Amino acid sequence: MSNTTELIAHQPVEAPAPVSFWEAFRFWLKLGFVSFGGPAGQIAIMHQELVERRRWISEKRFLHALNYCMVLPGPEAQQLATYIGWLMHRTWGGIVAGVLFLLPSLFILIGLSWVYIAYGDVSWVAGLFYGIKPAVTAIVVHAAHRIGSRALKNNVMWAIAAAAFVAIFALNIPFPYIVIAAALIGYLGGRFLPDYFNSGGGHGKTDKSFGTALFDDHTPTPAHAMFRWSRFSMILVSGALLWAVPLFALWSYFGWDHTLTQMAWFFTKAALLTFGGAYAVLPYVYQGAVGHYGWLTPTQMIDGLALGETTPGPLIMVVAFVGFIGGYVQAVFGTDMVFLAGAVAATIVTWFTFLPSFIFIFAGAPFIETTHNDLKFTAPLTAITAAVVGVILNLALFFCYHILWPEGFDGRFEWISAVIAVAAGIALFRYKMNVMKVIGMSALVGLAVSLMGIN
Repeated sequence: MSNTTELIAHQPVEAPAPVSFWEAFRFWLKLGFVSFGGPAGQIAIMHQELVERRRWISEKRFLHALNYCMVLPGPEAQQLATYIGWLMHRTWGGIVAGVLFLLPSLFILIGLSWVYIAYGDVSWVAGLFYGIKPAVTAIVVHAAHRIGSRALKNNVMWAIAAAAFVAIFALNIPFPYIVIAAALIGYLGGRFLPDYFNSGGGHGKTDKSFGTALFDDHTPTPAHAMFRWSRFSMILVSGALLWAVPLFALWSYFGWDHTLTQMAWFFTKAALLTFGGAYAVLPYVYQGAVGHYGWLTPTQMIDGLALGETTPGPLIMVVAFVGFIGGYVQAVFGTDMVFLAGAVAATIVTWFTFLPSFIFIFAGAPFIETTHNDLKFTAPLTAITAAVVGVILNLALFFCYHILWPEGFDGRFEWISAVIAVAAGIALFRYKMNVMKVIGMSALVGLAVSLMGIN
């Protein structure tokens, strides 16, 4: 009797009804407004909704798609949404899923960036950021620890991380060269020292089952998801045109050295270097946007990261803030249209940053769906991830210096900021507190300190 009961309990649940395009549209729109918590939180939300509750896709296929997105440059959560949207409703499904993942964040950041640059000197706004900035430092340190605990599994990985830190901190080597060197080390290491470069499964495999899914483990690959060279070539050509035509238009109308043209070119390069998430590419964005072009100041860069942490969508959307501030301050359309300049610059930056992500999915996902073979990029990705740990540590030190010694080492030490940073670190490391809560509480402390005139 018990055996019969067990068999009945483990019978597969009937697959859910087919999902219409507009039903999926409503879900992706909702996701765009609630996708807080960085990539881990966003992926967790999608897993809970799409795998566990709605059963639109099985656990195995969800992880198969995620593992592909993990080896790509760009925000993996947004790429995963694009992948699943494409799998369910072809190219338009992928476009809707990917765009709606970004659009709410873009509009919110444009609004917040305008408030920041227009009213940033107001005491209560300054007070909020006084508390948020040291919390961001703790968040970056926490990110380095989180990635490092997963990536630095042996002495070789530790050596790569240390070399990356020295390269960017002491030698000021540009981030792209660090990524290329790490990838080359990973490629060679994968061939000659495979035991040291085995990632150990990343997100791993699972035997969990939540019942029969619409796209189950053994559901045949739909016709539109089959790999075809003709379609692959068409995607590459279309993607190249969508990149080249706007860039050529900016070049023709404004000139190559104009702020908007240079933003388009710079963030195209940044889009191809976002291995390891937003924290990894931020040093490159800082080197270019702050150090080379002067689009914003170091303090504004930190404030932008704080704003990015408080909005839904991928953290790399902080580039919209960089674009807005650069366009606004440079007054690229004249002093009477500074808001329009900022909004257009933010939109251009977003377009060139995220366009490659869509091309990677639409061009590569059919191959992944058709073959279901193991990926061959594990060793280079493992080395890049290790290097990213060293790069993020450098970013944390950069933030720490500018927040605790805003006037340089010869100036006064901001002990209140130090206390806020330590408290935020304890909340993150010891009590596993949500990032949004840490930022919110730190902002309130900063506001209180400002109103009392302590700082």
